[in-house]
Amino acid sequence: MISRIDLRGEALPEGAALRSLLPRADFDVAAALDKVRPICEDVHHRGDEALVEYAEKFDGVKLTNVRVPAEALQKALAELDPQVRAALEESIRRARLVHREQRRSTHTTQVVPGGSVTEKWVPVERVGLYAPGGRSVYPSSVIMNVVPAQEAGVESIALASPAQAEFDGLPHPTILAACALLGVDEVYAAGGATAVAMFAYGTASCPPANMVTGPGNIWVAAAKRYFTGKIGIDAEAGPTEIAVLADDTADPAHVASDLISQAEHDPLAAAVLVTDSEALAEAVERELEPQVAASKHIEDRIVPALKGEQSAIVLVDNLEDGLKVVDAYGAEHLEIQTADATAWADRVKNAGAIFVGPWAPVSLGDYAAGSNHVLPTGGCACHSSGLSVQSFLRGIHIVDYTQDALADVAHHVVTLAEAEDLPAHGAAIKARFGWKVPGK
Repeated sequence: MISRIDLRGEALPEGAALRSLLPRADFDVAAALDKVRPICEDVHHRGDEALVEYAEKFDGVKLTNVRVPAEALQKALAELDPQVRAALEESIRRARLVHREQRRSTHTTQVVPGGSVTEKWVPVERVGLYAPGGRSVYPSSVIMNVVPAQEAGVESIALASPAQAEFDGLPHPTILAACALLGVDEVYAAGGATAVAMFAYGTASCPPANMVTGPGNIWVAAAKRYFTGKIGIDAEAGPTEIAVLADDTADPAHVASDLISQAEHDPLAAAVLVTDSEALAEAVERELEPQVAASKHIEDRIVPALKGEQSAIVLVDNLEDGLKVVDAYGAEHLEIQTADATAWADRVKNAGAIFVGPWAPVSLGDYAAGSNHVLPTGGCACHSSGLSVQSFLRGIHIVDYTQDALADVAHHVVTLAEAEDLPAHGAAIKARFGWKVPGK
């Protein structure tokens, strides 16, 4: 059901050579870009009319309005299962606790007497958030996007999710209910690349946004790439992935269930176990069979994901090598199920989020740990972070120098300007001192 990669017996290669040995999904955003480009430009030129046509083409829904009426949001909340509401409210409460602590404060550095640099943090003015609605419905993703934006102080927040034929052209009611719980009343029935284009260009019903965030399929990722430079984005999210670093102390039933939990997202989802214990590998393989059989999305998601080239059990000589492997892999979600798991977790350099020990599974982080589940995929954890309050903030430097403070450093500025053959830069300093530079 899941392949093996045996890296035992020889010294591990480094860098790209090691990464090339590890499983990864085939996710060609560049190829998808050619297909989303005309869609995005059609939305640019025809606005809401194009959105309505694409909703009918892609979602099988004939819309009259792209924006969701306020009464539909309140109706969805009123009809929400009380247990689901309680779970969403607790998820929101915990997410706010964590993200509120991420706020950044203005800080002034006195560089010299009379010369200071202040860094102030300013939120993005308007963001468009995307909540998928294809194979699964993710009200949790609404929370993970909205909460950090709100805690950052973003004043204008809009959300898009695909129209659903089953619900008369509205997004899924649980998505709408989550928006109502969070106080987001600007919601659009738009999906995929069309939603990103709507936020990037704006339409008659939806003002343009400065930034678009949220997970999605390859078409969403391609549209984000298309608009990079015009708008801010969080990341080009690829298929979800889990890596588990485990030794012989791990419970194979736990490991198997965690691999399956990610595999049920999508047939391209990656499930990777890295272990120095062949006995554990064999036990996990045995556990997968009955646990998969007892699952729901078996043939359309779980089995293709586990059998795909993106999933494997990777055998290593020892945990030191295991650590090198998971750092090279840079998983979106990394579980550490070893003896002294905290110590190993502290040494990890590349991961979107790290889950320590047997009682912190990825599923907890997906819903109610308080952490954010919008995380870098495809190895991007080596240079990128997950979504946070800081994603929605811009640091602006305020430079404040007196005449004496400028005079004290003027000769250095002029010297460097001349070294770079930019004499007008130096002249801007000289002009302030009657063309005679102090200190020269």
